[in-house]
Amino acid sequence: MVSASETEAPCCVPSQGQGALLATDAEALAARFKALADPNRLRILSIVSTSPAAETCVCDLSEPLELGQPTVSHHLKILVEAGLLNREKRGVWAYYSLVPGALDSLAATLTPKA
Repeated sequence: MVSASETEAPCCVPSQGQGALLATDAEALAARFKALADPNRLRILSIVSTSPAAETCVCDLSEPLELGQPTVSHHLKILVEAGLLNREKRGVWAYYSLVPGALDSLAATLTPKA
């Protein structure tokens, strides 16, 4: 005798979904979002992105953030490693700028596809 559960169709069929993230892509995105999950790093991105010169010297970040230089450097390192900021050394100072398209690509992952 065949039981009712054997003859019924499954309630749902698993699918991969169109445009679903691959595991490696999800890991890379998670690292970027983790880098943004700190108020000081968000403020750094805001300061750099609103700079008239499109870049900011590390020496100009401690005062508005009210943080010591080692702490600011730590946050900047995380943002560079996450691929959100570029770092250019000029003499004793380092200048930071946004990686072109980095924030747009993050925003696109949060925007539903039509």
